[in-house]
Amino acid sequence: MQTSDFDYHLPESSIAQTPAEPRDSSRLLVLHRDDGKLEHRIFRDVTDYLKVGDLLVLNQTRVIPARIFARKETGGRVELLLLRRRDEVTWEALVGGKGLRVGRLAQVEEGPEVQIIEELNGSERLIKFSEPIEPYFSKVGNVPLPPYIHEKLNDPERYQTVYAKEPGSAAAPTAGLHFTPRLLEELQVKGVKIAYVTLHVGLDTFAPVNEDNPEEHKIHSEWCELTQETADAINETRARGGRVIAVGTTSVRTLESATVRQDLVLPRCGATSLYILPDYHFKIVDAMITNFHLPKSTLLMLVSAFAGRERILETYKTAIQEGYRFYSFGDAVLIV
Repeated sequence: MQTSDFDYHLPESSIAQTPAEPRDSSRLLVLHRDDGKLEHRIFRDVTDYLKVGDLLVLNQTRVIPARIFARKETGGRVELLLLRRRDEVTWEALVGGKGLRVGRLAQVEEGPEVQIIEELNGSERLIKFSEPIEPYFSKVGNVPLPPYIHEKLNDPERYQTVYAKEPGSAAAPTAGLHFTPRLLEELQVKGVKIAYVTLHVGLDTFAPVNEDNPEEHKIHSEWCELTQETADAINETRARGGRVIAVGTTSVRTLESATVRQDLVLPRCGATSLYILPDYHFKIVDAMITNFHLPKSTLLMLVSAFAGRERILETYKTAIQEGYRFYSFGDAVLIV
């Protein structure tokens, strides 16, 4: 297995720049794993594929306005992209600007002072604010969109799921962006149960695998939580013969990280660095809703593990030919 096995060509015109309006009007490509059959639908048609007794698992993380600007003592501008919080005032962050060595101070525009206290990998730094930055988010923070989105987002809430609750992500769990409150209500009326997990998405999620052998890649670690209530809902669903349907690769990683054996999930809170490659045996996820993923990414490898590499690449080829929109604001795939 080589990283190049997960590469494909995507025309730039296929990258969605704006979200669908309304949310559930995006397209839905349904992939049947048993025979490779594809169906072309609209996302709100997902109700046709979920049955009474199924459990839909959603990641309720909320994107924080993690892009912040500051000024050095010399007046030069500094861009901070907060990645992970270490404690109340200390964060791992991407830092953009010249001469930003350990010990340098900067003043957040309309916010507290910040100091660089340690160099990490590449342009990542450990930074320390003079007071917690969260109370200033509404004034100084900007929602960080992925670099392949060039259009301005007029409503930042469109980069949040309608059920986003727990702040902590640097990027949205984009498979969930397609749901509306009305669609979730329709599913529940139908008899589909809903449970929540939390995984705070880091920007490393989108990073390509640069090693020739993907097994040599060191995957990022992300914080996740699966509560006792959700564990009970999953275990009861499996005991009744229902399906567990994960919304997004973040939910997949959380669920599989909390699974101790084929039929048992336990509560979990902490970091996960679960790396799912094509030889992985899924223990709890029966179906998944996801978006189209970047070439040579760990996310493309994850869905390839679930549905087969060749089948996924053929599905992507068809999606490009049929004009589906790719990546964060793009269309969805239901793999059953």
